[in-house]
Amino acid sequence: MSESRYLLLRHKYFRIIDLLPQRTGLSLRCALDFFYRSETYAEMVEGISDMHCRSDAYLAEELRREYDGTTA
Repeated sequence: MSESRYLLLRHKYFRIIDLLPQRTGLSLRCALDFFYRSETYAEMVEGISDMHCRSDAYLAEELRREYDGTTA
């Protein structure tokens, strides 16, 4: 992976993690932990369905749904 792509993805991850507490009620620390353990993150890393190309808001909503599914 090129350094520029790596940096772009890292910034994207930060923006998504920053949105999670607003959508889930998690603390920022818990949101960070949840993000890196999520199926959504795994799909982004693996390039499945071009998840990394979707908007930050869309991905934060996907993570909220995933979070709601794990806490129900």
